[in-house]
Amino acid sequence: MKILKTAVYLLFLLGYVQTSLYAGNLPEFKSSLTSGLKQPFTIYNNWSAYDELSDNIPQTEELCMKMLDNVIRLKKQGVQIDCYMMDAFWFDVDGGYRTWNKKNWHNGPDNWLKKCKENNIIPGLWFSTNLIQSGGSPMLNFISEWEGSQTSDGAILSLFEGGYLDHLIETLQIYADKGFGVFKFDFAYFNAASDYAKSSMLPADIEEANKRVFIQAIKKFRAKNPNVIFIGYNGFGRDMENTVTPFRKTVDPRWLEIFDTLYSGDPRFSDVPMMNVWRSQDMYSDHMVQQFAFNGLPLQRIDNCSFMIGETGTCYNRGIAAWKSSLILNLARGGWLNVYHGNIDLLNNEDAQWFAKVQRTYLQLQQFGQTSIIGGIPGKGEVYGYKAVSSDGCLLTIINPSQSSQEIELPSNSYNQGHILFTDKGFTPILDGNKLVLGGEQMAVVGFGRFNMTGYDWGEESDVIIPQSIEPMNVDIQIKDNHTAQIQINNTTESLRIIFSQLDGYGKPFRSWGGAPPDGIKMDEFLKITAKQGQKNVPVKINYDKMIWSGLSWGVGEIDVKDINTKSPLTITCWSKDGDSKNFRIEVYNVTY
Repeated sequence: MKILKTAVYLLFLLGYVQTSLYAGNLPEFKSSLTSGLKQPFTIYNNWSAYDELSDNIPQTEELCMKMLDNVIRLKKQGVQIDCYMMDAFWFDVDGGYRTWNKKNWHNGPDNWLKKCKENNIIPGLWFSTNLIQSGGSPMLNFISEWEGSQTSDGAILSLFEGGYLDHLIETLQIYADKGFGVFKFDFAYFNAASDYAKSSMLPADIEEANKRVFIQAIKKFRAKNPNVIFIGYNGFGRDMENTVTPFRKTVDPRWLEIFDTLYSGDPRFSDVPMMNVWRSQDMYSDHMVQQFAFNGLPLQRIDNCSFMIGETGTCYNRGIAAWKSSLILNLARGGWLNVYHGNIDLLNNEDAQWFAKVQRTYLQLQQFGQTSIIGGIPGKGEVYGYKAVSSDGCLLTIINPSQSSQEIELPSNSYNQGHILFTDKGFTPILDGNKLVLGGEQMAVVGFGRFNMTGYDWGEESDVIIPQSIEPMNVDIQIKDNHTAQIQINNTTESLRIIFSQLDGYGKPFRSWGGAPPDGIKMDEFLKITAKQGQKNVPVKINYDKMIWSGLSWGVGEIDVKDINTKSPLTITCWSKDGDSKNFRIEVYNVTY
């Protein structure tokens, strides 16, 4: 096995946690000290148990009550869930956020609200900041109370003109008085303005006017309702589309004056190709956390929004595949807002007990320990991870996103011996003092001090299987036409992994989009990997044959040595609908499981 040595470095500064790349580049957040969670907080969010954007699966009272029953069941098994967040489309199109969807909530939310309170669960509510029309269809019809806030396209509303913002704040107060304790704001468009304003103001002045009145309004509301939690989503931070764009400052620091946390992007796949798509999705969230840390946010204020299970298009019909590693990383990233999306009814009681054990460990570390980012940048394929330190122990969560085994020098500490608490199936990591060997695409949790005990054994991720060995092959790429390239391999004696990326003319990965369910196109119709020996088709195993609303820039496939004649030439063909073959990057590896 070929071992590559990688030094993992560490820098942590109490609440502000960055790698050394960020040093000297941080804005000050003195005014943000009035907001922020006082302790780690957990939310169940019902989005992806239903999906009215990527799928045609509606949110109904029946579904929401079923999920509430399962929240209560998980709580009885020891899982901490403080809040049930009612996500988008709970409202009636004609009610201005004050009437619940009459079709799906015949008697309004009272039964749901009552059951939340009886079980010590804080109800939460989703709001679009100022988007009222999506894809040409209204989420909300315009009402007379919003007069003067119209814009010419009718899709967004001005915040600094007309009656919309005042009416919205009054609406928040109505729900706060009913016991709602968390408000999620999404879909903010600060370029909204009437035609008159656009004719007399610069775009930058319009954006500033919208931001200023919104910030002032939320500050005033929070002064009256100091216990209400505000969380910010789309529109309050940018550069979430890919893991290629270099880190840059895009987050207005004033958002931390009114929001307790900001989210760093919906789960999607990174631009570093991986055989296991769920590990690629983990890596996207890791990259986004670093992007927001680069913008100066303390880790505790970043909602990584990564744990999303379910059977809808928004989570790529994931079910509960690789949910354990997803949960560990969701908690290890150090954010004090811990959100669990989707079909938690798919988790049985044994799953819930495992969930509770892992959650309890990390929540204590979040509140009483210190969490820091360690290592390199995920989007560059560099080894990275998280270090959580308490007074009597340390947890290291380490990820190797590369296609090679890596020997990693762990950050020095005062503990002599560590213990691997959790890892993926397949290759067994090797821990020797402060040296750790991980296989390609592998993650592991290593405990020191009080975490070096059998009571912290968390088992393995059975849905991610790491090869025992992986070695690169030298291959020659032949261009067949503008969208097709081929590789010929002779005398192979091992299984093969093919890594295929479509790049632009500057060598950067770019994504193809096939749309979302139910009418989308699966990504293997945009990026194909096929193989032949003579006229015989050879099976290629892939995991990216999904409708992926967020797009994909790569394909990865494997050929089992059992399916080929090792004495005959093997032709591998890579085809892209959108890419130019002269810019393809194709790598082939021998793999042994």
